[in-house]
Amino acid sequence: MTDDEFRVEEDSLGEMQVPADAYWGAQTQRAVENFPISGITFGRRFVRALGIVKKAAAQANHDLGFVDEEEADAIVEAADEVIAGEHDDQFPVDVFQTGSGTSSNMNANEVIANRAAEIMDAEVGDRVVHPNDHVNFGQSSNDVIPTAMHVASLEAVEKDLTPALDTLRGALETKEEEFDGVVKTGRTHLQDATPVRLGQEFSGYRTQVEKGLARVDFVRDHLSELALGGTAVGTGLNTHPDFPELAAEYISEETGIEFREADDHFEAQAAHDAMSEAHGALRTVAGSLNKIANDLRLLASGPRNGLGELEQPENQPGSSIMPGKINPVVAEAVNQVHKQVVGNDAAVAAGAAEGQIDLNLYKPVLAHNFLQSAELLSNASEVFAERFVLKLEANAEHCEEAVEQSMALATALNPHIGYDKASDAAKTALKEGKTVKEVVVEKGYLDEDEADAVIDPEKMTHRGILGDE
Repeated sequence: MTDDEFRVEEDSLGEMQVPADAYWGAQTQRAVENFPISGITFGRRFVRALGIVKKAAAQANHDLGFVDEEEADAIVEAADEVIAGEHDDQFPVDVFQTGSGTSSNMNANEVIANRAAEIMDAEVGDRVVHPNDHVNFGQSSNDVIPTAMHVASLEAVEKDLTPALDTLRGALETKEEEFDGVVKTGRTHLQDATPVRLGQEFSGYRTQVEKGLARVDFVRDHLSELALGGTAVGTGLNTHPDFPELAAEYISEETGIEFREADDHFEAQAAHDAMSEAHGALRTVAGSLNKIANDLRLLASGPRNGLGELEQPENQPGSSIMPGKINPVVAEAVNQVHKQVVGNDAAVAAGAAEGQIDLNLYKPVLAHNFLQSAELLSNASEVFAERFVLKLEANAEHCEEAVEQSMALATALNPHIGYDKASDAAKTALKEGKTVKEVVVEKGYLDEDEADAVIDPEKMTHRGILGDE
């Protein structure tokens, strides 16, 4: 860049050259130069949350008489633009930075201050709105960043993940009803087990997702606590006693989600157990989706030399060398999301358990991993529902043929002829290539009518002892 492509901004360490068209200032520029680590910057949810926190702080500080109306209005307008995503390119700081997230807090302060100055018809960089004295008044990075973490995380859960999981739940419920009349062989240990309706298996998947929704909902209470107002170490030095509650009210109004002041500001800044707990719920949901995706892949395996009980959608060609091959690619993507979320969970658990004395120093990586997991699970749930689950078809004829040949049908015989005779019938049927029903009649254990009453695959999918009606 040439000299006219820069402007000079100043912080407590001196002057820094900043790109002339940037809203950020000296501290952000130092962070850009200090942390060329990953090239990963905070995404939309976290930048939005920073804008929400700064807007609420300006509103509360104006109400309390600490920021004049003109400055407050300009800060609010600039923050609204950040909230709307108009300045996402102005947040260039790497996720792997100072553990408190100070660089990202100052990034927000500088961008909003300079944009607010512009709104007030001043020059960018002249500090008519000061990043520390106005935008950051009554705050510290140590309470702003955990507040933004909770705001971003709970918004991601409520506005992205919960609706996506509900879409998947609905898709599974649709197939549960559609497949309820399809009787098939159950499997335990991947071996033939007693009959089950395909719809019953899908009811299990649907319930997994419903319970996942409940688990995610359970974390709302702790994520709704906000550290804002604790300033440096939790004491609240340099902020008004009414600021935390007032700012939380403004944040609630902006998001439509109920937030409140932290029960204990020292805990809220020194520990991030709420993030660990909440991500644990995401990890559990990811495990549920992984189980469902794996099962559906198995049930759709084939088409001729697998289980073949489901017919999968033809989303794309499956092989660069084998013509006509179709793979369960969407389910495989869900499997891979699970692995990433498990890795993220390890990072979140490790980070939440760290920090020294009065401050946890893993805030940026906690926020990044949580938000990535929430985004991956949201997107994967929507795609899985729409491009795989809803397109599945049952191979009912194949299921019926296979279940009639199952050795596990002998299980229904136990109350009538005993386990030993039932076992003998099953082994003989397998050895001689006959059905269990044929062997039972041939051996005289039951007559044909009795065998028909007891060995009924559809009735075996209901609770009770067959043949006693």
